[in-house]
Amino acid sequence: MRKTKWIALLCLAAMTVCLLAGCGSAGDGRRIIRIGHNQSTSHPTHIGLTAFADYINSELGDKYKVEVFPSELLGSQTEMVQLTQTGAIDFVVASNAIMETFSKNYEIFNLPYLFSSAEAYHAAMDDPNVTDSIFLTTEQAGFIAVTWLDAGTRNFYTTDKPIYTPADLKGLKIRVQQSPTTVAMMELLGGSATPMSFGDVYTALQSNVINGAENNELALTDNGHGDVCKYYSYDMHQMVPDIVLANYEFMESLTDEERAIFEEGFKILNATQRAEWNIAVEAAKDKAQNVQGVEFIYPDTAPFQEAVMPLHESVLAGNPDLKPIYDLIQQYNAQYAAE
Repeated sequence: MRKTKWIALLCLAAMTVCLLAGCGSAGDGRRIIRIGHNQSTSHPTHIGLTAFADYINSELGDKYKVEVFPSELLGSQTEMVQLTQTGAIDFVVASNAIMETFSKNYEIFNLPYLFSSAEAYHAAMDDPNVTDSIFLTTEQAGFIAVTWLDAGTRNFYTTDKPIYTPADLKGLKIRVQQSPTTVAMMELLGGSATPMSFGDVYTALQSNVINGAENNELALTDNGHGDVCKYYSYDMHQMVPDIVLANYEFMESLTDEERAIFEEGFKILNATQRAEWNIAVEAAKDKAQNVQGVEFIYPDTAPFQEAVMPLHESVLAGNPDLKPIYDLIQQYNAQYAAE
């Protein structure tokens, strides 16, 4: 295992050296723009990024060539964020869950039960008054966020034991994203948090290294987790967005005209991904239930919410700058209350 990890790290290091050494030319004078993400080519995120690439290539194809690298081909999410910081790659799609390790302000979007409904979630994330103070304050870290993508609702799914109440999580090793806030959430719910890269989850489930995970429905089908986990519990503990990050120096290098084209491309990316998301979720639920044999469970979410609400207080106490954003989100929650 250790030898395999070292080989992977050496390969990533070699690729990084290649990129930094100027392997960013298409051979015809155009600059290659590399985008990395961790999903498959059938995932809404890849479809959205492909639409973005097609648009930029059609508008600025004489100067740039956009290439999209799916399925962690450029490394894990954390590694790709680091590569985007240095300029080795230009864009990455990263879950907000890992972003708080780069900027503490991102932890607000990782809070469990932050949003009252999907409508409140979308409205808040579309409001620059909510997002700009977080998205645009990481210039010194080498990147900025240029848009967000829908990643649905995160729920628990397990191999052998259905989850009806927080007590059912006791003694279970649950894979979570590499987020201190999410780890704290699992501790409050009574489970054992096991952070790991998304690409390692299937094997860990199959070999009983973990007893379950938490993610949206697409993980069951697009990543095969429903072949191993037969219980999916709609506790709806998080709505964690995916964030599209751009290397800051690259964005600053664009002319005003080019920047306007890229901004339009980000809108196309966002709209395409979100439209595809709704279609993909319905297809995933159908396949998981009727092909993979996954049982969908709808527990009372109140005990889960009650268990984790102290996390809201501790995060806001530790980072008072987040309080105005939190309060604005509560206004959207009141406007778009859950039915």
